Amino acid sequence: MANFHSRSNSFPSQSHPIVNGVEDHLRRLRTSEATSTSATSLCENLASLRELHEGINNMIQMPSIEQALSNEKGQSWINELLEGSLRLVDLCEFSRDVACLTKDSIQDLESSMRRNRGETATRDEIKAYVASRKKINKVVKKCIKNYKNSTTLTDNEFGTMLKETEALDFSVLNSVLMHISGEKESSKPKNWSLISKFTSRVHSEVENITLKQLKATETNIQEIEEGLESLFRSLIKTRVSLLNVLSH
Repeated sequence: MANFHSRSNSFPSQSHPIVNGVEDHLRRLRTSEATSTSATSLCENLASLRELHEGINNMIQMPSIEQALSNEKGQSWINELLEGSLRLVDLCEFSRDVACLTKDSIQDLESSMRRNRGETATRDEIKAYVASRKKINKVVKKCIKNYKNSTTLTDNEFGTMLKETEALDFSVLNSVLMHISGEKESSKPKNWSLISKFTSRVHSEVENITLKQLKATETNIQEIEEGLESLFRSLIKTRVSLLNVLSH
């Protein structure tokens, strides 16, 4: 993760509470996003990103920042930031849709188990789940491959702060997609990693998965989906704020 440390005269004092809040969220995300593999830690990072974007939106309303963004030089790089924000909005929306589809596939498996009055999944039920997950994971892998984030530096500190935020957005969303697709699994198997194994093979240890385990996984995905929805709204707000400055 690249850190940006340029400073401009128009940038507010670091003692400003809004600036402090934004930089605090950046520091926490720098140290946590690389090691976040569990559903809980990913949800925490999504919440931190949402709060980070709220702080950035507050900064955009500050006179010194608005003036820096409005001048001719600022408008030359704000277009690049807008392109990045559009990619992020699309990626976040895609991640939210993937979480929803994954949750639906788990709910279908739960419903099938209940209809058959069984506590464990049958081989046919697992095969149906595997087929659904493979379709989702194929799209996820293609998406991860195609989305690239740029880290172009600017000579404006607020601009470089936005670029670092953009890089963190991409990194966390990528981690969410990797988590959902089962590309990264923790060293100690838990409910989620157990579900992920369905996508590669049907072994006896997963054939005995219970409704209780499925429900726990569904809950994790529901929390991730809610976090993505909140972040999506914040990303839209940030984009609108940048567009408003550019149009003035």
